[in-house]
Amino acid sequence: MTTFAILLCLHLCAVIFWVGGMAIMHIAVRPSAVEMLEPPQRLPFMAVTLGRFFLGVTISIVVLLVTGAWMMHFMASVGRLPHSVEAMAGLGILMMAIFGHVRFAAFPKLRRAIAAKAWPEAGKQLGIIRQLVALNLTLGVVTVVIAIIGRTALV
Repeated sequence: MTTFAILLCLHLCAVIFWVGGMAIMHIAVRPSAVEMLEPPQRLPFMAVTLGRFFLGVTISIVVLLVTGAWMMHFMASVGRLPHSVEAMAGLGILMMAIFGHVRFAAFPKLRRAIAAKAWPEAGKQLGIIRQLVALNLTLGVVTVVIAIIGRTALV
């Protein structure tokens, strides 16, 4: 197995964790929590769940940055970078910025509101997080589509 294949495998595993995790959180976990739990139980549950997920996303981002930069360096050394790779990198950086806002702005506000038992404010912050996750999920799917189309165009 080549170094590039190992990098690509790690990169794809990180993408699958992040994008798949957003899909599960957005489509299954949050709606189930809304259906089954009242705000005093639901909001702390979601904060703990998001905190665990965000740790995994942070690790995924580090893996994506390292493997992506290394693969781009390799591709640039043997020829020109495909436009699809440039698009994926740009969308990935945008997604990371959105995640940074969620993790370091909205999420701490959610946790403070929960600590204060300010359920309406906690619900508002969770709603902001939900909207940003939906945006990032959409961007993630678009990035995967670009990866597939860009890869098949190279064949």
